[in-house]
Amino acid sequence: MTLPPSRSDEQATLWNGIAGQAWVEQQATLDQILKPFEDLLVEAVAARSASQVLDVGCGTGSTTLAVARLLGAQGRCTGIDISEPMLAAARVRAEDEGIAANFICADAQAHAFEPASFDMIMSRFGVMFFDDSVQAFANLRRAARAHAELRFVAWRCAEDNPFMTTAERAAAAYLPNLPARVPNAPGPLALADQRRLQRMLEESGWIGIDIQPVDVACAFPERELIRYLTGIGPLGRALHQVNDPTRSRIIETVRAAFDPYVHGVEVRFNAACWMVVAHAPSSTTPATPHA
Repeated sequence: MTLPPSRSDEQATLWNGIAGQAWVEQQATLDQILKPFEDLLVEAVAARSASQVLDVGCGTGSTTLAVARLLGAQGRCTGIDISEPMLAAARVRAEDEGIAANFICADAQAHAFEPASFDMIMSRFGVMFFDDSVQAFANLRRAARAHAELRFVAWRCAEDNPFMTTAERAAAAYLPNLPARVPNAPGPLALADQRRLQRMLEESGWIGIDIQPVDVACAFPERELIRYLTGIGPLGRALHQVNDPTRSRIIETVRAAFDPYVHGVEVRFNAACWMVVAHAPSSTTPATPHA
């Protein structure tokens, strides 16, 4: 009997394939969009005087490298991701800049980290893709030193982030089989439910949990908009499967739908997210996730 692939297998296939390559190709634009969140995380690392930092779902490495620059020779930042194409780009960036950062290609949900090895664990939109979030956060808790801080940014709900779903809504008439966003499933909106997120962190052994809404203004050049909307997300993947005339009609329709976000030479939108902070307890007893 052939078993269906697990969600973690699906995520690995996605991020080592078309999605990962799209992020590599649009690294500069995506880093510009997400820079305000990177700055918030770097400021938090500086405020805690952390020296051993783990960046979960580090992608092409922008936040990992920013923290590594901050730490200098006094510490080390390690990035972990399941996407080898994105990590390859991160390693090139680190080498080009002469930055001493580590990168691990593995699933943070199951990777055998050295126990109690990090005094801060952070993520810029990298913790929403786990097959089992309780297991993943428990594994990260075991990698944390006593009293270490976990801090990450995750998206709130689709209703609060209309920019995120503009492309797929505009293309729906042409692409009726675009995959629906399933609540709580691995993906950008997996941690949108605040109560569920609180419960998962508690069950995985974290304490002192604080989940606050943050709304951040993001922007990128209008000249990059078509490239962005045709490369990132469900629409970007679906466009590879249609003929050229259909593709042209879809792009024209979707581009028009973004007009409310275009302000001269810039695209601007509000990113509605959670800023999540939690702490490892003083006990080194391993967390036991609940079903």
